[in-house]
Amino acid sequence: MEMKQVNAGSLRAIGYDPSQRVLRVEMTNGSLMEYSGVSDDTWRRFAGSGSQWSFFRDNIEENYTERRVR
Repeated sequence: MEMKQVNAGSLRAIGYDPSQRVLRVEMTNGSLMEYSGVSDDTWRRFAGSGSQWSFFRDNIEENYTERRVR
């Protein structure tokens, strides 16, 4: 999965696999999290948001199943 570097709150990089509907988020502390069941629309709104950290906290963190990758 290709990761896009970001500078938004605690986010360091974000990536999305549309075939699996999986969002991957790398945090500034080095942890890597995956969120399953994320729609293409949610990914587009998140990636294009002017405040990705707020969007993540409000629309992803509590609404999708989280799995720690590292």
